[in-house]
Amino acid sequence: MAEASRWHRGGAAKHVLHYRKEVEIRTTLQELLLYFIFLINLCILTFGMVNPHMYYLNKVMSSLFLDTSVPGEERTNFKSIRSITDFWKFMEGPFLEGLYWDSWYNNQKLYNLKNTSRIYYENILLGVPRVRQLKVRNSTCKVYSSFQSLMDECYGKYTSANEDLSDFGLKHDTEWKYSTSNTNSPWHWGFVGVYRNGGYIFTLSKSKSETKNKFIDLRLNSWITRGTRVVFIDFSLYNANVNLFCIIRLVAEFPATGGIITSWQFYSVKLLRYVSYYDYFIASCEITFCIFLFVFTTQEAKKIREFKSAYFKSIWNWLELLLLLLCLVAVSFNTYCNIQIFLLLGHLLKSTEKYSDFYFLAYWHIYYNNIIAITIFFAWIKIFKFISFNKTMSQLSSTLSRCIKDIVGFAIMFFIIFFAYAQLGFLVFGSQVDDFSTFQNSIFAQFRIVLGDFNFAGIQQANRILGPIYFITFIFFVFFVLLNMFLAIINDTYSEVKADYSIGRRPDFELGEMIKKSYTNALEKLKLKKAEKDEDEKTKDLAEQARREGFDENEIQRAEKMKTWKERLEKKYYSTEIQDDYQPVTQQEFGELFLYAVELEKELHYINSKLNRVMRKLSAL
Repeated sequence: MAEASRWHRGGAAKHVLHYRKEVEIRTTLQELLLYFIFLINLCILTFGMVNPHMYYLNKVMSSLFLDTSVPGEERTNFKSIRSITDFWKFMEGPFLEGLYWDSWYNNQKLYNLKNTSRIYYENILLGVPRVRQLKVRNSTCKVYSSFQSLMDECYGKYTSANEDLSDFGLKHDTEWKYSTSNTNSPWHWGFVGVYRNGGYIFTLSKSKSETKNKFIDLRLNSWITRGTRVVFIDFSLYNANVNLFCIIRLVAEFPATGGIITSWQFYSVKLLRYVSYYDYFIASCEITFCIFLFVFTTQEAKKIREFKSAYFKSIWNWLELLLLLLCLVAVSFNTYCNIQIFLLLGHLLKSTEKYSDFYFLAYWHIYYNNIIAITIFFAWIKIFKFISFNKTMSQLSSTLSRCIKDIVGFAIMFFIIFFAYAQLGFLVFGSQVDDFSTFQNSIFAQFRIVLGDFNFAGIQQANRILGPIYFITFIFFVFFVLLNMFLAIINDTYSEVKADYSIGRRPDFELGEMIKKSYTNALEKLKLKKAEKDEDEKTKDLAEQARREGFDENEIQRAEKMKTWKERLEKKYYSTEIQDDYQPVTQQEFGELFLYAVELEKELHYINSKLNRVMRKLSAL
C-alpha cells in the first residue's frame, strides 16, 4: 500500500509538472505572437514616418547651396570659404542665385514673384531668409604686458558673458542693433562654441536686386567685424509634390584664431502628418501602439507586484522596463510635436514677408525620429528573449553570462592601455593631425586604427620618431595581444558551455520544437494528419516487431528493462531543472546505478559473444 501510494504521488507530481510545462509553453507562444504583432505595428509606424524623398530633397538643396561655386572661381563654394572676402563672394553669388529663380529656362515667368519665391521651381520659400550674427566685445581677453605696446585690442572666444550687445556701424537699421530672441529655438552647438539665440539680424527681400544691394551695403560698411564669431543663414522650404518641409541652416564660425569654419544642417521633415489615406492608416497604427503600450505596462506592473525584488534580477525584465520607458518618451515627444505644429504652423505660414522660424519644429521632430529609432532597436533586441529557448541561442546567452566577469576584468586592462595611448597621441600629434586634434577625436581615431582606417603618413609627418613607435606598439599590444585575449576568453567559455550541453544540459523547451508541436496538434485536430502514437504504443510495436524477427522473450524483457532504467536515469541526472549545484547521491540511487552498470556489462558480454560467433563463421567461409 505504501509503495502504491508513493508511486501514485509520483505520478500525480509528474502530471502537475507536465501541466505546468504545457501552461508555460502556451503562455510563451501567446506572448511571442502578441509581441510579433506589436513589432510589426511598430515597424509600419516607423517606416511610415520616413520618406525616401527626404534624402533626395536634402541632396538637391545641399548640392545647390554647398557645392555651387562662385562664377570664375571654381574652387570657391560654401564648403571652401576661408576668409571674409570669400564669404561675401558666396553671399552675392551662389547663395543669391540659388534663392531667386526669376524665370523658366526660356525666360518665361511661371508665377507671381511678389507673392512667393521658389527654388528649383518646385520648392516654395516660406517667408524670407534671415541672416544673423553674434559678436564678442573688445577686451574680452588679456594681452600679455610685453605685447601691450604692439596691440590694444583683444577679442576672446564666444561665451554668453563675452557677447557684445551694443549697437555698431550705421546704427540706424535693425541689422546694426542687437535684437533679443522671441523664439523657442534651442541654442546652436557649433564646432567652436555653443551659440544662443538673438544677435544682429537682417531679413532678405523678395526682390533679388534689393537683396543684392543690401549685401553690397553691408559689405562696404563692414557688417562683419573682428568681434564677429558666427553668422547664421536660415530659411525654410516646402515641396507640395512630396509634402515635405526642408529647414536649412548654413553656419560660418569665425574662431579667435582667424579664418572661417563652415557647417550646415538640412532637415527634411513631414510636419503635415495626416493628408493621404496612408497617413490615416499610420494614425491608426499610432493608436494601436498606445494600446499595446498600455497593455504591456499593466503586465509589467502586475509582475513587479507579484515577484517584487526578484523581478529586477532578470536582465530581460530590465530590457522590458527600458523599452517601456522609451515608448513613453516617444509618445510624449510625438504629442508635444503635434501640439506645437497645431499651434505654430498656421501662424508661421501667414507672414510671407517675415522670417518664419521652422527650425524649432524641425529640431524636435528630428529628436522624435531619433527616439523612435532607438525604441525599435531595443524592440528587435527583445526578440532574443524568445529565441533564447533555442539551443544555439541558449548557448550564446550562457557563454556571455559565464564570461562576463572575465570580460569586465579584461575591459579594465584594455581601457587603461587604450586611454594611455589616446593621451599620448593627443599630446604628440594633436596640434598637427586632425584625427588627434581633441582627446575625443584621439579615442575614436584609435578605434579606427583597430579597424584598419588610419593616416600613418600624417602621424609620421607630425613626429618622425614617436609617430612610428606609437603606431607599431599600439598595433602590437592592442591589436595582436589584447584583442586576441578577448577572443580567447569568448572561445574557451563557449567550449565549456558546448561541452555542458553535449552531456545533457538543454533549454526547458526549444522554440522550434514548440512551434512544430503546436502546428502538428492543429493539423491533427483538423484531421489533416494522423495522430502520432504515444510512447507505450511505440514500445509495444517495437516489442512485437522484435518477436516477429525471432528475438528471445528474455532478450526483449531485458531490453525493455534497460530502456526503463535509462529513461529514469536521464530524467534524474540530465534534466534541465537540475542546477549546477552539487547534488549528493543516496544509497538507493547508488544501488540502482550499480544494478544498471551490471546489466550493461551483461549486455556488452552477450553482444561480444555474438560478434565472436559471427566472426568465426565468416572466417570459416
